Amino acid sequence: MVMNNPADQRANELGKYIAETGSTVRQTAATHSVSKSTVHSDVTKRLATVNPVLYERVRKVLETNKNLRHIRGGMATKEKYAKLR
Repeated sequence: MVMNNPADQRANELGKYIAETGSTVRQTAATHSVSKSTVHSDVTKRLATVNPVLYERVRKVLETNKNLRHIRGGMATKEKYAKLR
C-alpha cells in the first residue's frame, strides 16, 4: 500500500498507535501534537478508505474507550475531591 498523501500517512500512523496502545483520542492527540478533531476525523473517516483492516481494529478500541469513559470521568472526579481534602 503506497500512501503519497501526508494526511493518509498521518491517519495510518495514528491508527496504528491507537490499535497498539489502546489509547484514547485525547491521549493520541497529545502524543502526536495534533488536535483531537484531527485524530478523530483521521481515524474514523480517512482511515476507513486508506486501511480498512486497521480501521476495524481502531473502531473496536474507540468503542471500548467510549464504553469506559464514564468510569474514567468518575475516577477523575474522585481524585479531584480527594486532593481537596
